[in-house]
Amino acid sequence: MSDITIVFLIIVGAVILFMQNRLPVIIVALAVPFSLYMTGVLSLQEVFSGFGDPTIIFIASLFVVSAGLEAAGVTAWAGQKLIQWAGDEGRGRLLVLMMLMVAVLTAMISVNGAVAALLPVVVVLAIRTGTKPSQLLMPLAFGAHTGSKLALSGTPIAVIVNDALVDAGGEPFAFFEFAWAGVPLVIGGIIIIYLFGPKLLPHTQGPSLPSDFSRHARTLSEQYRLDGSFFHLRPREASPVIGTSAAAIDITGFPGLSIVRVKGAEGAQVAKGTPLAATSALVVSGPPDVIAAFAEAKDLAVIAAGENGGVENALFNRASGLAEVVIPPRSKFIGEMAFPGMTTKSGDLVVLAIQRGEDPVGPGAHKLAAGDTLLMQGSWQALDDHLADPAVLVVDSPAVVRKQAVPLGLGARAAIVILLAMVAMLAFNLVQPAIAGLIAASAVILTGLLKVEEAYRAINWTTIILVGAMMPLSAAMFQTGAAQLLADTLIAILGDAGPTALLAGLFVISAVLGQVISNTATALIVIPVAVLAANVLGVNVTPVLMSVNVACAAAFLTPIATPVNLMVMGPGGYKFSDYWKLGSIMMAMFFIVAVFLVPLVWSF
Repeated sequence: MSDITIVFLIIVGAVILFMQNRLPVIIVALAVPFSLYMTGVLSLQEVFSGFGDPTIIFIASLFVVSAGLEAAGVTAWAGQKLIQWAGDEGRGRLLVLMMLMVAVLTAMISVNGAVAALLPVVVVLAIRTGTKPSQLLMPLAFGAHTGSKLALSGTPIAVIVNDALVDAGGEPFAFFEFAWAGVPLVIGGIIIIYLFGPKLLPHTQGPSLPSDFSRHARTLSEQYRLDGSFFHLRPREASPVIGTSAAAIDITGFPGLSIVRVKGAEGAQVAKGTPLAATSALVVSGPPDVIAAFAEAKDLAVIAAGENGGVENALFNRASGLAEVVIPPRSKFIGEMAFPGMTTKSGDLVVLAIQRGEDPVGPGAHKLAAGDTLLMQGSWQALDDHLADPAVLVVDSPAVVRKQAVPLGLGARAAIVILLAMVAMLAFNLVQPAIAGLIAASAVILTGLLKVEEAYRAINWTTIILVGAMMPLSAAMFQTGAAQLLADTLIAILGDAGPTALLAGLFVISAVLGQVISNTATALIVIPVAVLAANVLGVNVTPVLMSVNVACAAAFLTPIATPVNLMVMGPGGYKFSDYWKLGSIMMAMFFIVAVFLVPLVWSF
């Protein structure tokens, strides 16, 4: 059996396994280089060469940068801006703004990251405007696909195509050069969905929708009856507490008063031993009359919890947050004494309230029992560190709450600077993409936006392994002549129809494969065929590869085509057949751009 036959059998087998979806994608992907090695088509070094490719490094670094933006609250800020701009003006304005925002966000942080960040926000918007989520969620996913063509960082396919162009002897695409195709796709996508969406999309919603944490602090405040018991105190100019620490303030004459937190000028929590400044603030709890007497004695301005942002400002902000924990059966804390106002041994978490069932237990000390819920407050870092203890069950992950409900957190400025620096390095071609990505990802960790472990978790290892494992297949297609054979066959079928027919043929192959297997895997299969076909016809390879880049993003007809299509299926209540109705029109637009517009920008 010839090597060409072996390569074709491996491709057919991989496509069938991808379509059946019975084995994990990673297992199928890893089986490809394993098969190439065991059949002698590639050497051991060639089989594993994909995992050392710079493309892998760049793609992995984009996941880390994306997670850093999310952790800093930049994506939460974008979502809240969407809510603010859309208002209650109806579906049309909301749809346009949503698709523009997801397109721009996708260009910066990839398709999966943008849709994951905006999905809960769009569900909330749908509910507020009386629109069924199904009318917005598929447009969200499709808008991300169009936005992935705006810049090099929008999708791994763009990176792979760029590297293939360099390998073929062409000049690499500039960072924003993709926008010549991307901008028409974004505009066309908005027009299509605006005109045809209401009729072609179902009016449904899923059985379970993502949680809305936009009013999380207010919800907890009402449940635990915090308003009226927590107050903000700010020193006046002549206050005797300025220059002293909170720990040194004598509160013995004020029964029931406790100093919960000390906040600095930026709202960040500071130690109680830190000297107070005029810009500092005390968060205290206790009876209102006692707090009033304390404020008068110490010349402090009183801001009730119901004013100036309420609990959201005093206890839930960029620097600190709230979290509910439940005492599970067999917890080591069962039988321990606890009371509102107590702190952990380190002093960085405080118990604000305790409930047994639906009733608060009161101000005194109580023995904890299984099922008790405690409302904890502290810095976001302290919440992340302490609530990992298996002796408590966290109701809502502080990390998830922070990403959605706290816009522009403490690290937002650093995150935005890192993103802009990476874009500048790529746009002006100052360094290779892999180096720019590594610098940005390292900066995310060094600035404290993510820990090393969080950076590892942020990387979508399925994508990394898929790309690394499928790269040797492209090499095998070149080396064995399989790609040449496919290119010759494609040219023979098209006859003398010319390069435009070649683009049409490549689009059909890419689009069909992209509906049943990963569009990244599709690109790695089609790219070598496209390069050789361009060489056979004697045309410029640049428009051919750009056309393949556009074609591989036309994954609209099935929910399994891309992760984001599947991501919106549940919340939108979509059926498998819902995708092709609107998706077929979107695919027609992509066909026009890939086959007819691309050659106008990048000539043959």
